[in-house]
Amino acid sequence: MKDYMYKHPKSILNKGTGFLSGYSHTLNPYTGCSFGCTYCYVRQMPVSLFHEGEWGEWVDIKNGAATLLKKELKRAKSKGRVTIFMSSSTDPYQPIEYKEKITRSLLEVMVEESPDFLFVQTRSPLVRRDIDLLQQLKEKVRVSMTIETDQESIRKHFTPEAPPIKARLKTLQLLGEAGIPIQATIAPVLPSSEEFPHQLRSIVDRVCIDDFFMGDGSGGKRTSRLGIKTKYETLNLEEWYSPSAYRKIYERFIQVFSEDQVLISKHGFEP
Repeated sequence: MKDYMYKHPKSILNKGTGFLSGYSHTLNPYTGCSFGCTYCYVRQMPVSLFHEGEWGEWVDIKNGAATLLKKELKRAKSKGRVTIFMSSSTDPYQPIEYKEKITRSLLEVMVEESPDFLFVQTRSPLVRRDIDLLQQLKEKVRVSMTIETDQESIRKHFTPEAPPIKARLKTLQLLGEAGIPIQATIAPVLPSSEEFPHQLRSIVDRVCIDDFFMGDGSGGKRTSRLGIKTKYETLNLEEWYSPSAYRKIYERFIQVFSEDQVLISKHGFEP
């Protein structure tokens, strides 16, 4: 049973910092994430550590988010270029979004008062619901779909509450067919097959590869504290938990994609 609470935040846009310093702002429709992925670096951040309940078991819903965004976005645009990463510490299309439509309300604001660029990071097929709004943002948006592996057995071991890989691939295909800029994001790199690049080749022409060591904001220390290495040991796949493991994936992908279509870590998330 998930614990949902309605909150009334005083602000909604946050300054882009650290790994996301290339963005002027980050935007999180929710606090917490019911997907509760075992490796999520947010588990080691204050938003999780100082909140009651296990990460994945609670979500705070930001009431009035659209009204706040409308005001803050207009103010931010008056000061200069506005680029937004949605979302840095939650999934904007986690299951509660079906009912609450907070993310959709934020997109409606951005269609009316568009930022210079919006990056939407998700692992949920629900994003296809908002194709009508995403289309209106044209080249000012990119939807990045997390697809860490092509193997369901691996996905179930590391992210049992997350949507199936097949549904994510289908969603990327639909977004692409609708003319929405997309990318597949292999983040973090999980064990996968040699067929993985071929599965993505017919769907996307842009791939981002990131791992625990480059992408958790602490050189892998946050992930290490989560005990993720033991999951690899349980599967006898220790060689995949290494700062150099991403090279194996990269080499596979540049055999199928051109090198300029395969981006590494921070570069793949930049505006």
